[in-house]
Amino acid sequence: EPVQIATGMMFRTNLLENEAMIFVFPYPDQKSFYMRNCSVALSAAYIEPNGNIAEIVDLKPHEETPVESRSANLQFVLEVPQGWFSRHNVRTGMVIRTERGSLQDTFFRR
Repeated sequence: EPVQIATGMMFRTNLLENEAMIFVFPYPDQKSFYMRNCSVALSAAYIEPNGNIAEIVDLKPHEETPVESRSANLQFVLEVPQGWFSRHNVRTGMVIRTERGSLQDTFFRR
């Protein structure tokens, strides 16, 4: 799993409008994402354990300088095509859930 997390979207050449990748971490802490070997412009939501979107950042293709979160209480990161959040009126303060319930229920309580 650490290799999958480190690889993430690397080497992808495209991402459709409603495709995304979610990163699930075992415990909350500060997050820092960068775009080594990634040619697709992305936006990332840094998400708290309760599913609240704390921050939304844009990630530039091939940029290796990490975009650090301000918060240290983040457990999930959702990457989407750049601008997806604004195109779909998704903003900080909103809560992410899945058809199985909260992100905690979805990924940790099986």
